[in-house]
Amino acid sequence: MKSNFKDDLSRERLFSHFLDGQYQKYLKYYSFKRTSNIEEQLLGVDLTFTHKQTGAVYHIDEKAQLDYLNTNLPTFAFELCYEKGGEQKTGWFLDENKKTDFYSLVTGVYADGKDLFTACNITFVNRKKLLDFLNSKGMTREKMMGLARSQPHYHGKMQLANLDSYSEGYLFFSRRNKVEKPVNLILKLEFLARIGVGKRFI
Repeated sequence: MKSNFKDDLSRERLFSHFLDGQYQKYLKYYSFKRTSNIEEQLLGVDLTFTHKQTGAVYHIDEKAQLDYLNTNLPTFAFELCYEKGGEQKTGWFLDENKKTDFYSLVTGVYADGKDLFTACNITFVNRKKLLDFLNSKGMTREKMMGLARSQPHYHGKMQLANLDSYSEGYLFFSRRNKVEKPVNLILKLEFLARIGVGKRFI
């Protein structure tokens, strides 16, 4: 267990270093700083972006699909709830204590050999705009949490009346294949761009 934990931490550090190189290369109007404060990270802040002209500061939560190396998925999973110690907990997407302004969604992560990262896609998503959009569709925090908790033993995909499951999104219950048994809102990255809450960075 310790060995795996150390390997995960090592991979995370290497990947953070790789991503810093991407931000350095492609960010034009912002400077960035990675957060080392654990309390800030728990509040959904991995980085801060500062606008070079206005000085406006934004809190960024980095979410990477490291479990799907060398695969380019068209979707991203937004965590609604999960289990810990037999209790249901609020997932990062619906947690009102988070300070996150934007998600940096890292997909299509490619690596040559073990942890030698070579390429990725990054999509920035405005958290407030996404929550507001879902709210306008009748998918409030309470509604989403209620749906997530409504099927304690169900495993698999659940279609939503407010979203087209093929081109927009759906719920997915991971009751059997993951220890934390998360329930995620799966959204298409193209859909996020189309409704104006997400923008492809690289």
